Amino acid sequence: MKDGKPWVGDAVRDEVTGRKAIVTDVQHGSRYILRPHAGGGPTWVAEDPERLTVVPREQE
Repeated sequence: MKDGKPWVGDAVRDEVTGRKAIVTDVQHGSRYILRPHAGGGPTWVAEDPERLTVVPREQE
């Protein structure tokens, strides 16, 4: 986390899609690029970055 927000490398839950993901890039401080938490697959842009919840390491 950086300044209380998810940051590159953090495991998150994207509440819009209902998927667990890893933050791979943050562009302009507000455009979050995500990849699936496991199993590979294409990246996506978080539709609503305010609805990303950091997953504590013990719950990953």
